[in-house]
Formats: sequence, C-alpha cells, structure tokens
Amino acid sequence: MTDVSLIGLGPMGIALARALQPRYTLTLWNRTAERAKPLLNQGTLLAADARSAVEASPIVLMCVADYAAARAILAMPGVAAALRGKVLVQLSTGTPQDAREAWAAADGVAYLDGALLATPGQIGRPDTPLFISGEERALAACRPVLETIAGNLMYMGEAIGNAAAWDLATLSCMFGAMSGFFHGARICESEGLGVGEFGRMIGAISPVLGEMIRAEGDAIEAGRYGEPESSMATCAGSGRLFVKQAREAKLDASFPHFLAGMFDRALAAGYANERLAAMVKVLR
Repeated sequence: MTDVSLIGLGPMGIALARALQPRYTLTLWNRTAERAKPLLNQGTLLAADARSAVEASPIVLMCVADYAAARAILAMPGVAAALRGKVLVQLSTGTPQDAREAWAAADGVAYLDGALLATPGQIGRPDTPLFISGEERALAACRPVLETIAGNLMYMGEAIGNAAAWDLATLSCMFGAMSGFFHGARICESEGLGVGEFGRMIGAISPVLGEMIRAEGDAIEAGRYGEPESSMATCAGSGRLFVKQAREAKLDASFPHFLAGMFDRALAAGYANERLAAMVKVLR
C-alpha cells in the first residue's frame, strides 16, 4: 500500500508527483508507462494497470486531459469496484455539468472535484490556488495531500460543480484581461514602448485593478448600478479611442471592435449613466 495513487502523467501530473514525493509514497499509472520512469524510486511505484493503481492507496488523484478521458479510465475493468471506500479527487478540466455527471457515475465513492488554477511550474507553492468542491468529510481525509500540491486550497461547498464553475469564471477574467494586455502590447509596440516594462507595470498596479473588479462584483450582487464614479458613457468613450488608435496605427482591431460593440449594446439599452457593472444586464 502507498499513501496516494496518481493517475495521469501529462505535464501537470508529473508536477503533482514531484510535489508529493518528498512527503508521501506514491503509486503511478499512465497509459504511456514510459512517462513514469524518471519518477520511480523507493517510495514511488508504477502500477501495471489502472485498477492496480486504485487498489494501492486510500486517496486517488486523477489528472488527465478531460472528463472524457477520465470516464474511459473509470470504465476500465475493475476500476469502479476498486474505488469503493476510497477518496477520488478529480483534477481534470471540464465544466460544472461534466463534474456533476462524473460524480453521479462514481456511485459509492467519496468524490471531490478540483480545479488547479496554476501552471505545472507553480505546483507545490503555498500561494497556488486550488478550488475544491464535494463532500466535506472526504476533503478532511485528504486535505494535507491537496495542500502539498497547492497551498491556497479553497473549499467551494458541497455542490459538486462549484469548483469547475469558479475555475471557468476565474479563467474568463484572466483570459479577458490577457486579451486586453496583448492589444495593449501592440499599442506599446506601435509607439516604440517596451512591452516588458508594460507587463511589469501592470503587475505592480494589479492590486488597484483588483479593487476595481471587486467593487463591480459587489455592485452586481447588490443590484446597485447608479451613482457611478465613471459612467458607462465615459467608459464607452475609451472604447472608441481604442478603435481610433488601431486604425491610425494600422493594428489588428478585433479586440477594440469587440469592446466598442459591448459598450454600444449597453448604451442602446439605456445604461449610459450607470456604472460599468451594468454591462452584466446586457449579458443577461
């Protein structure tokens, strides 16, 4: 018997194994066994098949490409039966509905759904975020293991789809900001400014940007859109400037046009004198 079994040795799975090895004995399984060889030592073993991996430990972590791959592994002979009485932590990527379907299929298993908001290089750090949802008693049984791979563990409640929902919502914010950053990089390049310096500046002022986002979230939750410090109409003016500058500098204008289009929809809906949070009413 080992402490933890880990199924899936892509770049993230390998990072998980390396983070766990100093503190736990491991059993590994991957469809391509060759990936496990650099990880094997006295405390880390390679299982012959998925069922053997599940049988080897009371805690099973699964980190594969998606839920379809996870379902295929769970459907292998003997795997579902071997999971009974154990804790299965699903760390594969998917939607809240994927998580609910996986939970429903894992009958009789203490099931947790997790979403790592990290790259493989960030695994094992105390500030690495991990969203977890599912049965709180199951989390208590494996919390030290999970905090070894991601120190900033956030329990999002028993509703099994919550972790995936928080993950996608956070990624939406991140990728939306990244899209704006990439267009900002092109603005800097068009004016001969340093993109690296621009990135460092955004990092330095990120607490202020986060404060703005928090304020808009509070306004949406409270349904409070009036008395703006900066109205939708004012922000829409900035959106038009993005389009104008892109035309003048001959930049790709897909991001400015998208943003300006969102502002146009908000103004057409009559939200010109409301705060930026009123954009959520357009999306509703």
